Amino acid sequence: MSTIRFEPIEEQYLPEVLSIYNHYVEHTTVSFHTELLSLAQMRAQIINVPAHYKSYVIIEEQDAQDNSVVSNAESTPVIAGYILITPHKNKQAYDVTAEVTIYLKPGQTGKGLGGKSLTFLEQAGVASGFHVLIATVCTENANSIALFERYGYEKCAHFREVGYKFGRRLDIASYQKIIG
Repeated sequence: MSTIRFEPIEEQYLPEVLSIYNHYVEHTTVSFHTELLSLAQMRAQIINVPAHYKSYVIIEEQDAQDNSVVSNAESTPVIAGYILITPHKNKQAYDVTAEVTIYLKPGQTGKGLGGKSLTFLEQAGVASGFHVLIATVCTENANSIALFERYGYEKCAHFREVGYKFGRRLDIASYQKIIG
C-alpha cells in the first residue's frame, strides 16, 4: 500500500524535478520548451516566486510490508512528480487567478496521482485566496484534458497553431475552474 504527501519544493528536490521536466521537454509536447532547462533556470521558475504561489513535490511512500516477518522498516519515499500554482499573468488584477500544473514522473501515471494532486492544488489555491484556477494544456495531451474536465474545469479558450515543436504546429487550450 502507498500513501501520498505533498512537500514544498526545496533545493534538495530540484535535480529530480528538473529531470522530470526535462523528460517532457525532450520527448513530448506537454512542455513547449524546445531546449532542456538548467538547474538555475528551474530554480528561478519554481523557488523564487511570490509566497502565495506554491510548488510541491509529490511523494509516494510505499509501505514496507511482509506478512511473514515482523519488520520495523520505514516506508520508502519516491518522488512521483511535482505540482505548481504559478502566476497566470504578471499584472496585479490577475492576482486572484493562478495557473495550475501537474508533472508526473514517467511510469507514475494511471495511479490516481493526477486527481489527488489536483484536489490538493485546489485546496492550496483556496487557502492562498485564489478565485480562479487555470490549466493550459497542449491539445494533444488527452489525458490531462480528461483529468481537468473530470474535476469540473471548463474549456474557456483554444489557441490554434501557437506552438511549434517536433516539426508540428500545436494548439493549446485553457481550462478554468472558479474555486472561491
